[in-house]
Amino acid sequence: MNLITVIPARGGSKSIPFKNIQLLNGKPLIAYTIEYSKKCASVSHTVVSTDSKKIAEIAKEHGAEVPFLRPAEISGDEAQDFPVIQHALNELEFFYQKQIDAIVWLRPTSPLRPENLIERAVELLDLHPQCTSIRSMVKSNEHPYRQWVAIGDFIEGFVGDINEPYNLPRQKLPRVLFQSGDIELVRRETIINGSMSGGKISPLIVKREDMLDIDHVDDLRNADLKLKSDNK
Repeated sequence: MNLITVIPARGGSKSIPFKNIQLLNGKPLIAYTIEYSKKCASVSHTVVSTDSKKIAEIAKEHGAEVPFLRPAEISGDEAQDFPVIQHALNELEFFYQKQIDAIVWLRPTSPLRPENLIERAVELLDLHPQCTSIRSMVKSNEHPYRQWVAIGDFIEGFVGDINEPYNLPRQKLPRVLFQSGDIELVRRETIINGSMSGGKISPLIVKREDMLDIDHVDDLRNADLKLKSDNK
């Protein structure tokens, strides 16, 4: 398979300005994801999709390729993943003059991934030919059947198509998973058909204790402490 990693890293961030290049244990946050991708022999190119020249330069310094800058219209606060991955696929196939089989989607906000996630995702994709994409998951701590929606002065069950799901015994609750954000692996056909994930998503299970998403300053501090602790 011709696999290309795409690391989405726009310049704007309300929670932490220029979050993707903030220093984590002395190294830009995005560098951890670039290095992770480049360790995988199956990945032919590690590419950063960004609208920022500053991020582009730092990404290139750490070994990534930045063959294009992302347009402003798909780089705002409300930009969703699909137009970004669709734009990357089109730009990269034109740039490299070669068809891509699948895109490895690695968010820079998950810098401390478990080892071999890309390899495990590729194995899953090979094992399930009908699979449209792979997405890393952890077991959900809070079951949706036990959750409620506030409507004015009252509440009603979040799941509305089952009679009183919140009263079901624990043994009858279906297994539910929560996306960890560590990795997605998306087939070319899935993107061509207008989706980021498609209708047949295979879960790649990771441990909850390995899950780390940098969204706020406290998350950055916690990641820094974890790295220093692991390196002792």
